[in-house]
Amino acid sequence: MEMWTIQRRNQVLDTILLLGIVLVLININGVESRKYSASLTDFGGVGDGVTSNTKAFQAAIFNLSQYASDGGSLLFVPPGKWLTGSFSLTSHFTLHIHKDATLLASQDESEWAVIDPLPSYGRGRDADGGRYISLIFGTNLTDVVITGDNGTIDGQGVTWWNKFHKGELKYTRPYLIEIMYSNEVQISNLTLMNSPSWNVHPVYSSNVAVQGLTILAPVTSPNTDGINPDSCTNTRIEDCYIVSGDDCVAVKSGWDEYGIKFGMPTKQLVIRRLTCISPFSAVIALGSEMSGGIEDVRAEDITGINSESAVRIKTAVGRGNYVKDIYVRRMTMKTMKMVFWMAGNYGSHPDNDYDPNAIPVIQNINFRDVVAENVTMAARLEGIPGHPFSGICISNTTIGLTQKPKKIQWNCTEIAGVSSNVTPQPCNLLTDQGPDNACNFPEDSFTSAIV
Repeated sequence: MEMWTIQRRNQVLDTILLLGIVLVLININGVESRKYSASLTDFGGVGDGVTSNTKAFQAAIFNLSQYASDGGSLLFVPPGKWLTGSFSLTSHFTLHIHKDATLLASQDESEWAVIDPLPSYGRGRDADGGRYISLIFGTNLTDVVITGDNGTIDGQGVTWWNKFHKGELKYTRPYLIEIMYSNEVQISNLTLMNSPSWNVHPVYSSNVAVQGLTILAPVTSPNTDGINPDSCTNTRIEDCYIVSGDDCVAVKSGWDEYGIKFGMPTKQLVIRRLTCISPFSAVIALGSEMSGGIEDVRAEDITGINSESAVRIKTAVGRGNYVKDIYVRRMTMKTMKMVFWMAGNYGSHPDNDYDPNAIPVIQNINFRDVVAENVTMAARLEGIPGHPFSGICISNTTIGLTQKPKKIQWNCTEIAGVSSNVTPQPCNLLTDQGPDNACNFPEDSFTSAIV
């Protein structure tokens, strides 16, 4: 009995010490500390990589939710491997994952509830109907933080990828993190691995900060997008390193008639200091689900390595709405299929009820200060017949070609715009303005509730 008491005392002391370290780290990072805190082990959590901790997470967060209006709360995940199914967060809450802790996503489908499709999409993306809830989920939240000193969330996605390839999915695959209808969201300082599908999906939310993430997936894994802000206002994505089987950042706002009806654009988006590797997709993609509109996007200090394209706009007849006021500067690209890619013929409709008269408007797209090397093709810019993409500006851009480049470097149809100081020489539809005309990049800043 005495030995058990000593062991238990030491465990408690260790927990207190670790929680103290966590609170210090949070204060250093500028995140307000919470009044109440607890460890997952306080609710029966077992970090052996085998025992399911779904109920422990759910119980811990339910218990801590009582403090939402009284200084908030923090749940600490200590060192270990914590197998778990989906769990939902609460408001005024921090989930902190220790650097030596790994959340392992359960591969037991019974641990994943099926929820309704997103209203701006009308159906799941993998299959018609519902979708599996994300590993870490939240809706209608205020002030929620998911962070760690580079703790790990491993989606163990290979089982889901195999089912996708075999056509065995009844519902759309889960994401690692999805936060819906929420305000003041921070996701930071974590390593995300092997997501079943998208990694980070803030949707219908505002004042979102995504910072310091390392996101890793096999480059052949299906739809493992890195960060997908979707119908969100005032979002910052900064200092992230992403290796992906799909777009590293994909900006979205709903799909065809469902996105048009829902009518919530993505706007006031800042992307800074992003490094991406994605051989079969884009560093930054706008669309193709953009039917609520995308506007006022600013991206700067972007590095792309061994990726299909630097910036890609994907849309089609039936999408409707717009992609406008896009500003990109200081991109460094190495080994690219092409640098600039705009496509007005990107198909993939949710059903046959889309409006063939819903023509998207693409305008005021600005790129400046771009350096690329080992590139196969400079640009493929293809608007919609009778509805050109307009206001395209490319300036101060040098594209070094691979030893076996495409014969046609600028494939341009149904576009209008200007260029300045661009090598190789752009197509005639991008009128040369001479050497001293730089494309616009706004210097004002958005108002943000995120520190």
